Amino acid sequence: MILSALAGFGFGLSLIVAIGAQNAFVLRQGLRREHVLAVVLVCALSDAALILLGIAGAGAVFAAFPAALVVVRYAGAAFLLVYAFLAARRAWRPAALEAGVPAVRTSLAAALATCLALTWLNPHVYLDTVVLLGSVANAHGDDRWWFGLGAALGSIVWFTALGYGARLLQPVFARPAAWRVLDAVIAVTMVAIAVSLVVGAAH
Repeated sequence: MILSALAGFGFGLSLIVAIGAQNAFVLRQGLRREHVLAVVLVCALSDAALILLGIAGAGAVFAAFPAALVVVRYAGAAFLLVYAFLAARRAWRPAALEAGVPAVRTSLAAALATCLALTWLNPHVYLDTVVLLGSVANAHGDDRWWFGLGAALGSIVWFTALGYGARLLQPVFARPAAWRVLDAVIAVTMVAIAVSLVVGAAH
């Protein structure tokens, strides 16, 4: 049981510790110190739900109905392109960049809506958690739920560290130029992911 949980913890971290839409958003919220706990909880609980679905066999459903993933790919690509445009606009207009606690705060509803969209409209999340992680977990037989528990714990640890650890970078982001670079990187990342989703849906 413990070995399966540890394996799930390591495997889960290997999937989520990468530059992506979800992580970029959590990092930015952590730097701005806006609704960090709520954002971290949404990401962690969403991952846990998707891991649960994968172990329960939802991955087989996606495999049987590939058209569902195609629809999610296009929807996700459209959303990511919009988010990329907003990030690029922030990078282009230095006056819109704030260091520390921002003068204009994002509402909790808007932050959660963005977080949910970046999570549930991202096909990579389904491929990683539901299909891939679910398949690996089920290979552990009776210990598959322990594997899933470890993976979910890995998600909690990562998003907590990312959201609350971001403030350690606050001295760097006290300069508007640093925010400009971050938002430019976020914009490029979102566009690259969106393109990969469209290309993947076309094949």
